[in-house]
Amino acid sequence: MEKDAKKIFWYTLAFMAFSTVWAFGNVVNGYSEFGGLKSIVSWILIFVIYFIPYSLIVGELGSTFKDAGGGVSSWISSTHGKLLAYYTGWTMWVVHMPYISQKPSRIIAAFSWTVFRDNRISKMNITYLQIISLVIFLVALFLAARGVNLIKKMAMLAGSSMFIMSLLFVVMAITAPSITGAKTFNIDWSLDTFMPTFDIKYITSIAILVFAVGGCEKISPYVNKMKNPSKDFPRGMIALVVMVCTTAILGTFALALMFDTNNIPKDLLTNGTYYAFQTLGNYYGVGNLFLVIYAIVDLIGQVSVVIISIDAPLRMLLSSSDEKYIPKKLLVKNENDVYVNGLKLVGVIVSILLIIPMFGIKEVNDLFRWLVKLNAVTMPLRYLWVFAAYIFLKKIS
Repeated sequence: MEKDAKKIFWYTLAFMAFSTVWAFGNVVNGYSEFGGLKSIVSWILIFVIYFIPYSLIVGELGSTFKDAGGGVSSWISSTHGKLLAYYTGWTMWVVHMPYISQKPSRIIAAFSWTVFRDNRISKMNITYLQIISLVIFLVALFLAARGVNLIKKMAMLAGSSMFIMSLLFVVMAITAPSITGAKTFNIDWSLDTFMPTFDIKYITSIAILVFAVGGCEKISPYVNKMKNPSKDFPRGMIALVVMVCTTAILGTFALALMFDTNNIPKDLLTNGTYYAFQTLGNYYGVGNLFLVIYAIVDLIGQVSVVIISIDAPLRMLLSSSDEKYIPKKLLVKNENDVYVNGLKLVGVIVSILLIIPMFGIKEVNDLFRWLVKLNAVTMPLRYLWVFAAYIFLKKIS
């Protein structure tokens, strides 16, 4: 009975996946970078062409290789061989280094809004920001060493609370004019309002949305820790799809009531989520209450994501690779079944990445935008291995 209590259920997995894939900030990023309401068409295209098929593929692969502990690299190992599995694990692991380096600054932003309730984070000195980010990252490394049980609890809390806050925002923002008489922007329902311009700039920026909805394969190393993986893993993926699509489309409409789709604030990418919940509180006469609650939820979510992003890619790299490709020292585990020497290697690499921006970037808004675009370029590389595993599986079948 105690052993079953430590197993991951489908709804826990769904919220774990939701916390790693999605946050309300993704809705704001799309609104900020893709022309307000024009982002809705872009979201729908990404969902139909990429996100829904991709999530279902991950669900099928997870249920097929239900006893594998290396996630995507295990799928490649089982369908093609150890060498390609090593390349897969290495890709999955290395692209997460800049991603992990992005998260501590987001944690600082959430903390700043929780305490000060304004956008002073945008004016913070980059050197101080990155030094604090380094300290936060080292704390996250320590927490990652505690193992899957802690990760499961934090991700469940982060995913469920973020989903609730996203739905709360949508419902309360849309109903605010009729309930409180709040003055909001009117939505122009003409085709021009929603139709993006499909030019070179659009095509080269679409990776931001691919990056926004990617990442459900990150929780694949935990499939063998589920109670009933063959049924529950695909079920968790379907629940993830429903939650993401709902919050993205409805959330964009709700944002359009607060922010003029033709005059988007310059720092919306950095502070947009907090502006949104601050405005929501003003609508209902509760001041910064919703802002503080959301900032706390976002803080928990960012901590959860950085811990999963440290642990899961490391398992993909080390769990399924042949020992002739991996130094034996990296395979050492602690009592919590965590690759401790692997954590140290991650610590060194990410620490360097956290220090580099001190020497070139001057403003926090520029740092946030640079990190989003950097990850939008690097992170999609890992998705190719999921499609490769699926193709190999179908060839075998």
